[in-house]
Amino acid sequence: MQGQSTSSGSSTPLIQVNGLTKAFRTYKKEPGFRGAIKGLFRRKYELTYAVKDVNFNVEAGELVGFLGPNGAGKTTTLKMLAGLLYPTSGSAKVLGYVPWQREDGYRRQFALLLGQKNQLWWDLPARESLELNAKIYGISRESLEKTVDEMTSLLAVKDKLNVMVRELSLGERMKMELIASLLHKPKVLFLDEPTIGLDVISQKTVREFLREYNAKQKTTILLTSHYMADIQELCRRVIIIDHGTIFFDGLLSEVIDRFADFKIITIQCTGVEGCPAENLEKYGEVVEKTLTTIKLKVKRDRVIAVCKALLDELPVSDIDIQEVPIEDVIRQIFAR
Repeated sequence: MQGQSTSSGSSTPLIQVNGLTKAFRTYKKEPGFRGAIKGLFRRKYELTYAVKDVNFNVEAGELVGFLGPNGAGKTTTLKMLAGLLYPTSGSAKVLGYVPWQREDGYRRQFALLLGQKNQLWWDLPARESLELNAKIYGISRESLEKTVDEMTSLLAVKDKLNVMVRELSLGERMKMELIASLLHKPKVLFLDEPTIGLDVISQKTVREFLREYNAKQKTTILLTSHYMADIQELCRRVIIIDHGTIFFDGLLSEVIDRFADFKIITIQCTGVEGCPAENLEKYGEVVEKTLTTIKLKVKRDRVIAVCKALLDELPVSDIDIQEVPIEDVIRQIFAR
């Protein structure tokens, strides 16, 4: 089910991944005391593939969504591209470097932000952690002040710079983590669940910031998220991975066209009796039914005919046709 990459052009892709595989060897213990004794002399191991034969390219300036259920291999892939894990086999190049060789030239040009990991010092004000990062990357005081001023304004956390990191809210802390990751203006940014656990307003702020930053700086971003709003608002292209293997790489709109073969029709009825409840199944699957409202799931090729029939046969005052929410589509793909 793998689609075609949307990247084009003759230039060398910024990120090149070929046959990337990561297998973990785990000890399989037999049950009971006897199994424990047996394991002292003869152990059985099995290989678990976190990532298996993954191939994709990402062009400079792209913002790509990396989707998959828990345990699909998303974070493992990002960690290999960041050089934190050494692959079992396969190859990868980012900015012309082999990530796991950990060359200094590479480490100064990328950033990895893990939504559940902290890089700021817990007991220091955020400003001091940012200053420490600036020293590590050799960033001048003038450049630091300018960058921090711009980013804290965009993320609405300027007044939190002198607050201890442990006293910041989760949303404020994540925004500071994002600023710390971007201080050295990396050319490549790996984001693993950057909005996890954030409230709706903080999620929206982070999304708007990432969109503007990508457009302005042309930073190449590979983003994983369980929030489909992140993917819909930020990513034109998505890579879907499950059980360590990529099975779709293409436009987000293609996912809907290929895997969402129905639409949602909502009608409002007039009159005292409202919408009749009989024989609704002939139009499609009834998703929701109230006295005055019917919501139906209808096959794409029947939408026009069903709408015409509803208008002819029912006292319709309003009708609305929508695509199925993208999170429902992705959920169905993984269920398959």
